[in-house]
Amino acid sequence: MATDNNAKNNEKNNNKVLDEGGPVRDGEALDVQAVSSWLQDQGVEVAGEPTVTQFSGGASNWTYRLQYENQDLILRRPPKGTKAKSAHDMVREYTVQKALKEDYPYVPKMVALCTDDEVIGADFYVMERMEGIIPRANLPKEVVLTPTQTRELCSNVIDALIELHQVDYQDNPDLKALGRGDGYCERQVNGWDKRYVKAKTPNVPSFALVRQWLNKHTPVDIKTCVIHNDWRFDNIVLDAAYPTKVIGVLDWEMATLGDPLMDLGSALAYWIEEDDNIIMQQSRRQPTHLEGMMTRSEVVDYYLERTGLKVDNWTFYEVFGLFRLAGIVQQIYYRYYHKQTKNPAFKNFWIINHVLHAKCLKLIAQYEGEALFNSHVQPHLQDMGVDMATIEKLPSPVQAVIKGILPKSYFEQPSE
Repeated sequence: MATDNNAKNNEKNNNKVLDEGGPVRDGEALDVQAVSSWLQDQGVEVAGEPTVTQFSGGASNWTYRLQYENQDLILRRPPKGTKAKSAHDMVREYTVQKALKEDYPYVPKMVALCTDDEVIGADFYVMERMEGIIPRANLPKEVVLTPTQTRELCSNVIDALIELHQVDYQDNPDLKALGRGDGYCERQVNGWDKRYVKAKTPNVPSFALVRQWLNKHTPVDIKTCVIHNDWRFDNIVLDAAYPTKVIGVLDWEMATLGDPLMDLGSALAYWIEEDDNIIMQQSRRQPTHLEGMMTRSEVVDYYLERTGLKVDNWTFYEVFGLFRLAGIVQQIYYRYYHKQTKNPAFKNFWIINHVLHAKCLKLIAQYEGEALFNSHVQPHLQDMGVDMATIEKLPSPVQAVIKGILPKSYFEQPSE
């Protein structure tokens, strides 16, 4: 926990460190009058014309702050354009949070859900704003943590994930309805395989070998519990006075019942360490590079020790997390590529997928050993050739990063 002096200093700087929205992006304006009228129809008292800002942190769903004279609200809606059938599900996100609120204190208070497209053209929901710090790529400059405090922040965030995985959902019909029974790992591998192929553009790798390897090594579910499915620091709200303390968890649209190690593997795909390559550093969305943060390996050890779970092949979960992230990135980039969004933040997402592909291949090579990896690669020389062709079109500095990650066997031709 922060020292008393730090707490006092942070209290003085609250207005500076609290997460704030910015101007609404072009093409993403909100019909405020329609929303205000709808809220009043739901029995929500709102006074005056709200000040509307938009948060830039989310890469998919659009999030707005509505500051009325008597209410401080958050509105979440899906983006315009093509989207995956199961993604951007506002009904699920609203229902999960409302159902979890009693047993999981980090959930915001829900206000109302709209499924009438006539209001703003899409489902949306409104919740009360949680006032605090959202740790994005960097902490606010006014928040200075020692390595010890950073370690405490890190463990508190992981503990909040562990606490979620321990929620008893059996007697909660809304939570229980999220599940589809055993086979979660297999469904996820197959589902993201199809989504990636569907969203692929000509300038990204095929992930052919990665997809085959994941299908071959898919384990049975280790257990079933409530999982967040998008666990990142920038979905966490911290206490402004004590910035190592977690007070909220946001963005629940992908929450479901599933395997907790899949949730952890997906979370670690975003975990950029201090010595990771420059492209991953530039795409970093959370402050896991700070001195005092656990490494990815330390996070896994900490989680397994605290939960008592045991795993034979952690590489599967780590590779799956990276491939899943590639699928998410590609779905977002697909919309930019086809001019369904103008958000400039998505322009270079295709380059990120080359790095994620290389990281997957490196992990697989380390797990299989060079000889076995080479034998796995050989049946896919055609796919490998396609992927290598896209690498050759990358800017030279990016090529250097990619080739520095890829195992040497990837460049070798098979022996007769």
